[in-house]
Amino acid sequence: MHSGNEESDFVFVGAGIMSATLAVMLKELEPTSTVEVLELLDVGAAESSNPWNNAGTGHAALCELNYTPEKADGSIDVTKALSINGMFEASRQFWSYLVEEGHFGSPRAFISPVPHMSFVHGAKDIAFLRKRYEALKDHACFDGMEYSEDHAKLREWMPLVMEGRPATEAVAATHVAGGTDVNFGALTMSLLGHLQTRPGTQVRYNQKVVDLTREADQRWRLTIEDSRSGATRTLIAKFVFLGAGGAALPLLQKSGIPEGAGYGGFPVSGQWLRCDDPHIVERHQAKVYGLAGVNSPPMSVPHLDTRVVDGKKSLLFGPFAGFTTKFLKRGSFLDLPKSIKSGNIGPMLAVARDNMPLTRYLVGQVLQSFDQRVEELRAFYPAVRKQDWRLEVAGQRVQIIKKDPQKGGILQFGTEIVASGDGTIAALLGASPGASTSVSIMLTLVERCFPSRYQSEEWQAKLRKMFPSFGHKLAEEPELLREVRERTTRVLQLDQPA
Repeated sequence: MHSGNEESDFVFVGAGIMSATLAVMLKELEPTSTVEVLELLDVGAAESSNPWNNAGTGHAALCELNYTPEKADGSIDVTKALSINGMFEASRQFWSYLVEEGHFGSPRAFISPVPHMSFVHGAKDIAFLRKRYEALKDHACFDGMEYSEDHAKLREWMPLVMEGRPATEAVAATHVAGGTDVNFGALTMSLLGHLQTRPGTQVRYNQKVVDLTREADQRWRLTIEDSRSGATRTLIAKFVFLGAGGAALPLLQKSGIPEGAGYGGFPVSGQWLRCDDPHIVERHQAKVYGLAGVNSPPMSVPHLDTRVVDGKKSLLFGPFAGFTTKFLKRGSFLDLPKSIKSGNIGPMLAVARDNMPLTRYLVGQVLQSFDQRVEELRAFYPAVRKQDWRLEVAGQRVQIIKKDPQKGGILQFGTEIVASGDGTIAALLGASPGASTSVSIMLTLVERCFPSRYQSEEWQAKLRKMFPSFGHKLAEEPELLREVRERTTRVLQLDQPA
């Protein structure tokens, strides 16, 4: 059965944090626009945005050591840390705007104050952490950062991590009280719930985009199948955003835009150790990040995290990587083979050739037993008992493979916007720290895909309302940063006890 053509200004494929953020942003900028969100599953935020499919860290570079690499001369490069910190501040501003406008309920449904810590042991890593602290401590972005090698102070900050640890062991940590835990699933559902109250907006579930073609007038024709009834319909859109996680790559390939040529995907699954025992959970109130092992990818950074989901605290430790050919947790084992095309097989083979350490790492992770994973946790929590923990299967991530003139192809661990030259279609590829920086990523996309409207007086005024620091670089304006941060802390109730 096939229904007639429908039309919409903005169409978003996937009902996760990225699509929901962009859809709300564009609807705020263009209130009279028509908006449609299409989700393959029967509920939103079911894949990467689900709270148990990610770490829930409000990534602000407060504790993530891979954002502050050591340069060849021994100094610490803080460039990426400052960038990530500023991007998370933009997220906080946007969420605060939605709270103040009455579009959200209590912000504590999706964000909670949880200190962020970096933890290392051994003389070499302690020296690195101390240098990192010295490089960051006087910067306004990292106000309140503390450093200690004193066991008594470390026991105050992280009792579980210090329990059973020899008094002679050399350890060190930094502590930032202003960190956060974010339930991106609850946040996504709040965004979608707000969207559904707006005129001209639809969020539809069980919708599979089976074809995507460009019309002569530069609009896009989407053929959509309802997975319950089998009925198909055609939707004509002025702008399409492919925010379907790992499924964005196959849809980008269907679009045929030249900007998408050569991209491939490398899927990596994840697992956590999870503890819900309140006697253990209540003794740890922090996200404690360590260093990735030698020859291990950035995704392997171990961390012991307080998680707050639906008002209840748990602990997660990991992540432990796995491998599957699925692009989504509920995807197909044929996702990877079907994504291999003549245009991307060269970059994919080059990446396979140049990333043997990653292959060995993944094989080792897949072969790990539960007991071996508990032993990795023991480095963070010496007194751990395996019966208090269980395995939690996390979400699926598809890392970007792209062409490179020197190497033929490179594997990229961040996020990337791929957009057509005319700005009528865009896809978001990649993984961490995507959710935390979703607002800045989408703001960049808006500027890129709607340049004339972005520069208009009307949109500029609305953007300044959504982002009080709009047009400023917070990292270079300490007073403005403190003012903005104090406001978002108050509005998001981050100054209240967890």
